[in-house]
Amino acid sequence: MKFKTFLRMEFVTVFWLAFAIWQPAQALDIAARQVLLIDYQTWTVLEEKGADAAMPPSSMSKLMTAYMLFDAIHSGAISLDDEFQVSEKAWREGGAASGGSTMFLEPNTRVRVEDILRGIIIQSGNDACIVVAENMAGSEESFAIEMTEKALDLGMTGSNFTNATGLPDPDHYMTARDLAVLAKHIIVDFPDYYSLYKETEFTYNEIKQFNRNPLLYRPGGADGLKTGHTDAAGYGLTASALRDGRRLIMVANGMESTKARSEETARLMDWGFRNFTNQDLFRAGEVVSDAEVWLGLDDTIPLIIEEDITVTIPRRAWRTMEVKAAYEGPIAAPIQQGAQVAKLVITGDEMEPLEYNLVAGASVAKLGFVGRIKAVAFQVLFGLTSGT
Repeated sequence: MKFKTFLRMEFVTVFWLAFAIWQPAQALDIAARQVLLIDYQTWTVLEEKGADAAMPPSSMSKLMTAYMLFDAIHSGAISLDDEFQVSEKAWREGGAASGGSTMFLEPNTRVRVEDILRGIIIQSGNDACIVVAENMAGSEESFAIEMTEKALDLGMTGSNFTNATGLPDPDHYMTARDLAVLAKHIIVDFPDYYSLYKETEFTYNEIKQFNRNPLLYRPGGADGLKTGHTDAAGYGLTASALRDGRRLIMVANGMESTKARSEETARLMDWGFRNFTNQDLFRAGEVVSDAEVWLGLDDTIPLIIEEDITVTIPRRAWRTMEVKAAYEGPIAAPIQQGAQVAKLVITGDEMEPLEYNLVAGASVAKLGFVGRIKAVAFQVLFGLTSGT
């Protein structure tokens, strides 16, 4: 990695980047209609296809149902030991009578909330989701409205819910990007409950069922989250994996079979971990470089980075990376400490430039009249700025 400081640069308009989209020379072709792979720490997109298209999320929308229940438990409104009533509707539309994914709840019985969570997460029970909706909001329709409102609060702008299960409905949709956002919120907001997503089996009503997430049964650090399948949606998976302290979040939907879901998602995860790396460059408050000052009581000021800078880059881009402190200078005094006076510019092969603000690490007063005359004379005679 090379570090350069460039002075007397022509002013360039800067676009602040919330995350960067890398475009490697050999992108991965995944057999899915929608794909999104994101680095959890930097929220850098490593691969995407149709990530903002509205799609039927099938049972992956149960992540939102679980989030609603996690939120209520976290706030103290509901306890893991509370019991929910199982209605005739929940049994008929989501239970054994429905023929779909079920927890095998019996009508007119009560079930502990902790069991309900495992029924949703591990067994993908439609009956469990309907029970949550009815007991938390009075009806599945009202609960779906609350799901949509909460999704907007979380920054999920491409989602609309009409039920708690993900069963087909033309007005029930999500985007791959929203599912990734939701996955990160589950991991960040409810770390005590996230561990449920890596459990591989759960027995209820003397019926053992296994988690359908295929990545949990492969080496590679997968620890969540949720599969989905309907005829309209195809086979989908929202997943996360942690390797050597680095986490990726992946969404893939529209695959043709369980075999394709297992193989394609594993290939995508492996590709992301193998081809990209995270590099810690600076810590908040660190001096990146010094900038020359014009007509000031001090000749230079330190340039300070305001935030921790960690970047996700292609592994082969590391050796070609350049980090530049770029400003139009010398910077004229007076300068106020904390004022944005420069940019940190990061470039490299196969990556788009990143730019971050650099601020003055100290205040610099302007020279008095005599000092300014002296400085101008030095500039005219020698092309140098004078000392104080």
